[in-house]
Amino acid sequence: MSQRQLEYDIVIVGSGAGGGTVAKELAPLAARGARIALLEWGGRFDPTRHHSRLELDMAQKYYFDWGGMQTKSKDLTLAFARAVGGSTNVYTGTSLRISQEVLDQWQIPGLTRQDLDPRFQKYERENNVHLSPEQELNDNNKLFRLGCERLGWEVTQFPVNTKNCVGLGTCNLGCAVGAKQGTARVQIPEAEKSGVEVIPWCRVDKVTTHSVEATIIPPLPGFDKGQYVPGPYRMMAKKIILAAGAIHSPLVLERSGFTSPALGRYLTCHPALILVGQHPQSITNVTGHPKSFYSEQFLAKQRFLLESCMYFPFTLAKNLAGYGADLDWLIKRFPQLQMILVLAIDEAEKHNRVLWGRGGKPVVEYRISQQTKRALVQGVRASAQLFFAAGAERVHAPGAGRFLVSRNEAPRLDSIVTEDQFLLGQISIAAAHLMGGCRMGTDPKTSVTDPWGRVHGHRHLYVADASLFPAAAEINPYLSIMAIADRVAQAVREDLGVNS
Repeated sequence: MSQRQLEYDIVIVGSGAGGGTVAKELAPLAARGARIALLEWGGRFDPTRHHSRLELDMAQKYYFDWGGMQTKSKDLTLAFARAVGGSTNVYTGTSLRISQEVLDQWQIPGLTRQDLDPRFQKYERENNVHLSPEQELNDNNKLFRLGCERLGWEVTQFPVNTKNCVGLGTCNLGCAVGAKQGTARVQIPEAEKSGVEVIPWCRVDKVTTHSVEATIIPPLPGFDKGQYVPGPYRMMAKKIILAAGAIHSPLVLERSGFTSPALGRYLTCHPALILVGQHPQSITNVTGHPKSFYSEQFLAKQRFLLESCMYFPFTLAKNLAGYGADLDWLIKRFPQLQMILVLAIDEAEKHNRVLWGRGGKPVVEYRISQQTKRALVQGVRASAQLFFAAGAERVHAPGAGRFLVSRNEAPRLDSIVTEDQFLLGQISIAAAHLMGGCRMGTDPKTSVTDPWGRVHGHRHLYVADASLFPAAAEINPYLSIMAIADRVAQAVREDLGVNS
């Protein structure tokens, strides 16, 4: 099939927290006549047409590999979305500002809270970031807070970016009522009003000097097709911004022949576990927002976070370390279950990387370090303490050597949950937040872009997503991606010689 050619001034690849933000920030240029395209591998979701709230159905529609992509070593699962709005469609809406301590560790010139705070404020305002009122908190979240308070642990409420939320609880499957104020609901519609062209079902294969090689693919059944017929396209542009995420942004650069010692490397992901406590009574868990509180009690020294969470039965079952009668027993008591997410803060290590494999599929080489394993084990113990403090009778604690731990065993958690019983490959660990692969910095030997997202040696080419992060954000990175993408958009405007 012959290649068709389209002409643009700016092409943005990916429409998530990074790409959607850049599109909105550059939209005034489109209003003045610049041709700007926002390319997205997935399609547009209509809450009234496409949201069944069925776990397998929505996983197939939203996620690459149904949300079940695994690392090369098969001991870590990665989930990331393809849809207009990217992964902002399928996270819980928690909106946190990155800390000055993390920025100090990153050591990126100019990247300070003084620079970022006005950008944070803008997107908090645009996306309706707020604290859920007390009457909207369900038992699952209140029990997390109660357990922390009884133990004397620090506990903080998550700000969330919802509007008119009805508490369906299936945030990781997208929002069936459009309450989540991600880029698909806020920034991208604003960009389109000014003339930015959104092209769904567009898979980007390569970027070259001032051009993007892409393929328009057929839509999934039940979805609207895009404005262009399927087939190969070349899109010419003065400026190209990659915002395809920590997996695909480095891979597009690699496939395109760009070389850098850091390209695809230093991947971090906040390896995570879902843990369960069974209470003697039924609690409200699946109704209401699933994630309202977190604790940084163990962040500084033991390098893990605890968060309240809630997942529906299929997602929960595949994340538990067990099967058969034990699993059946627990799932049958689903209305009595409280859940906690443990996130380990992993180090940015050069050997952790993403690269193309045979057949053109991504391969992620990621080694769970001894430090990360230790943090997860300590997180399991702490979660079990929290569950019991909140009133749970039994806890599912990976690394205990058995499926459930009872309340009367609480004093012996350190000897029951041990590192030698925490067996990688037999315990379901998931990547919570994918970061790195195109890290920013000043030295081309250890970074892919400069502090403003310009690819070293290629001033027409930028990166604007979580792949820029030099190391783990230590929080949900969504709001930080938006603020840093805002900086990238500023750099693009300055490089084009325009002020706004």
